[in-house]
This record gives sequence, structure tokens and C-alpha cells, in this order.
Amino acid sequence: MTTFPIARAGGNTLEIQGKMANRHGLIAGATGTGKTVTLRRMAEAFSGAGIPVFLADVKGDLSGIANAGENSGKVGERIAEFGLGADWLQSFPVRFWDVFGETGIPVRVTISEMGPMLLARLMNLNDTQEGLLNLVFKVADDNGWHLIDLKDLRGLLKHVSDNAAEYRAKYGNVSPASVGAVQRQLLTLENEGAENLFGEPALNLEDWMQTEGSKGVINILNSEKLMRSPRMYSAFLLWMLAELFETLPEVGDLEKPKFVMFFDEAHLLFDNAPAALVEQIEQVVRLIRSKGVGVYFVTQNPLDLPDTILGQLGNRVQHALRAFTPRDQKAVKAAAETFRTNPNVNVAEAIAELGVGEALVSFLDEKGMPAPVERAFVLPPQSNLTPLPAAERDAKYQSDILYRHYKDMVDNYSAYEALAELEAKQAEAEAAETAAKEQAKAEKTAAAQPQQNGVVGGFLGGLFGSRKKANQGVAYDLADSVGNQINKQVTRAISRSVMGVIKNMLK
Repeated sequence: MTTFPIARAGGNTLEIQGKMANRHGLIAGATGTGKTVTLRRMAEAFSGAGIPVFLADVKGDLSGIANAGENSGKVGERIAEFGLGADWLQSFPVRFWDVFGETGIPVRVTISEMGPMLLARLMNLNDTQEGLLNLVFKVADDNGWHLIDLKDLRGLLKHVSDNAAEYRAKYGNVSPASVGAVQRQLLTLENEGAENLFGEPALNLEDWMQTEGSKGVINILNSEKLMRSPRMYSAFLLWMLAELFETLPEVGDLEKPKFVMFFDEAHLLFDNAPAALVEQIEQVVRLIRSKGVGVYFVTQNPLDLPDTILGQLGNRVQHALRAFTPRDQKAVKAAAETFRTNPNVNVAEAIAELGVGEALVSFLDEKGMPAPVERAFVLPPQSNLTPLPAAERDAKYQSDILYRHYKDMVDNYSAYEALAELEAKQAEAEAAETAAKEQAKAEKTAAAQPQQNGVVGGFLGGLFGSRKKANQGVAYDLADSVGNQINKQVTRAISRSVMGVIKNMLK
């Protein structure tokens, strides 16, 4: 039976049961109490059993997992205290990822994959604006237009707005105000670097479920910069959770999980989240265990998570909480009540007394029941606590075989190009229609021109025409010459007048 040693209470090792590792877990505690070391120890234990791991590195201090630890300092003391031996220290296979492509392999998803609900949360849209976003996605789906990046979504928003009358009858109201609001939010996303997140080649989650030798690869997402946009951070993690749920087959309860995920700063996933989204997260967390996936939330306060989510977390490690405020005192009481009682441990008092690296621990037993809470010390990490130098980390991820695949963004044919072609065809059709109208107008004018010339010429000839009679003298010649000059001037004046009438008739 597979087990994962995590902590030591007296002479007993506290272990997560392999079959129960997919029943999820919680690591909680105040800042500086040892949550990150616990996260690292769990990730090492899972990797050592051949299970691929994902974890978000929000402080940038987990890259040292790639190197074996050192038998010195507090780590050395704990190794000696627990009699772990020199072979306890070892390295683990690590793959570095970064949404911005600066400290790891670039990570991208497409707009279509993210979906309207998570995008609405990402852009902090209200219900009306989210309704518009759903309409835009529906238009894209019905026309087979793939939304890959931000320019696709922006172009489709403009197209829907320009053709609002056409789409209103079929899909519902298209509010110009909502279109403008969504466009402004897209600009905000761009300023936060979202153009790096949305694009292709999109992440294939199977690339995160790899092993090297007998160990599972630990996928570390550098989230230091990503955390500056908490909504982007939470939207990406929720997308990944939902994507795993949608794509992985049902496998039931395995001897050990297929994949384990750690979500640090877990409160960001639920802050200001609408009820519909929380319900979906709850459903995914509840059902994804049957896909062989374990999810572990890391947060300072258990109250950061909704009760419906908290109730799904069977394996718990509670570090110290500082009861300085009424909310802190409420959290201590809530944490104490969630553990299975142990007559030898006063949970409410112990939570405030725990030292660094010490925790209250309760894991599910082989029958799926929570074990009585134990006050324990987390085992020392096997890998190096010192982060990798930047040059070593960069060399490691840039030599990775997956880096070549994900390195460069590819601008494939999508909604933006489809809309450009549609607009070009519409412009071409309009130009052809205009040319046809001009041609018809010219032909009509040309057909009327000979008749008009004949009428004018006959009228002027009858009015001013004269023949020089025989035997006319010089006086007649002079008079005729003067008359011709007068005739020319009158003719020009009347011609303008008559053409003016003709022109007015043709208008």
C-alpha cells in the first residue's frame, strides 16, 4: 500500500494514504509558520512515488526543489532528530513555467478555452456585461470562429456592435454601453500582460503529467509577477482545474493519484466570486477525485474558503494562527471544530502555541475516516531550500524539450482573420453594387444625350439661322457680322439656360 510520510508525532510517522490522497487537502496557517515547507514536503512525497505535481510558486522560493538539500542548519537538526539518514536528501525533476515567458516555459490558453464565465470574472464584469460576453461567444460558436487571443475577442465585439440590428433579433439586445465597458476591460487586461496568457500554442495539460525515471515531474509555475494581477492568477488556476475535469477519464479510487495540484493563496480563487462560479468550483472539487486528481489548497485562514469547499478537504495540516482579532479568534474556533477530537490535544489552545514547522495534523485513514488530530513536526524537506540562481534556472528551462514547442507564439487563423475576410467581401460587394449603379446612370445619360442635342440645335437654328442673300452689300455684311456676334452671345446664354433645365431634369 502506497503512503506518503509528511510529519512525525513522537515516534509515529503521520502519512497520507495513497488511496486517500485524491480526497484533497488543506494547508493553513499564519505567515511564517511553515506552510511553504509543508507544501514542499508533500510535493516531494508525491513526486517520489511517481506522481506528477503542479504548484504555484507565489514567492519565488521553490526552485531549489531541483537540487538535493544540505545536511545543515534546522534541516540537519531534524534529520538527526528523526534518524532519517544521509540518503534522505535528494533532488526532484522540475519543470519551470511562466505566463510571461521570462523565468520559465511560456504558458498560454485560448479565449475559447477560458470561456465566458471565467473571462467575466477576470474582467470583473457585471451581469449585463457578462450576458453580452455570452452572446459574443454564441455568435462565434454558431459561425465556427475560433477565439484565440485578445484581438479576436475585440474584433468580434466590434463586429457584433456594428451589426447590432441583425444580431438583436436572434440573440438579444446588444447594448453599446456594455460593448464599450467590455472593450475598456480588455484594454486593462492588456496593460496587466494578458496578451501573454491568451494565444497559441495553448498548454496541453498532458505535458504537466509527466514522469522522469521513477519520480513524477514537479511543475512549478512562477507566480511572483502573475500575483500582481490576482484575477488573472485565479482565472488561470480555475481554468486548469476545470480543464482537467473535462478532459480526464473517470478512473475511480486508484492506489495513488494520477496528478496532484497545490493552489497557494487559495483565497484569491473565491474573493468576490459570484455564487454560480463558487458552485461550479465546488462541483469540480467534489467530482475530480474520481478522475484521479488531488487538490490541495494553501491559505492563511481556513475561513478564506467557502464551507462547501472546506468540507471536501479530508487531509489537513494546520499551522499556528494568531488570535489577535475577533476574526482570528473565530478562525481558531472554526479550525478546532473541524478536527476529529483527541483527548490528549487541546486544539484551540495548541493552534496559538505551535512553533515554526509544528502543526496540527489529521489525515484520512484507509477507510476514509479522519484520524484523531495530532500535534506534530513536519518532516524536513529533502530538496534544497535555497532558490536556484537565475542563470541556472534559465539554462534549465531553456534546454527543456518542451521549451522549443511553447517558446514562440503562433498567430493561427481565427476569428480576427475570418472577420477581416468577411469585411473585405462585404466591401467588395458594396463596391460592385455602386459601380453597377454608376454604370446604369451613365448609360441612361448617354441614351438621352442625342435627343437633347437635336432639340436644342433645331430650336437655335430656327431662331438665329440666316442665309446671306445675293446682291447684299457691305452694309448687309457688316450687319450680318454684328448679328453673328450677338447670336453667339445669346446662344451661349440660352444654351446655359436650357442645359440648366436639362440638368435639373436629370437630377
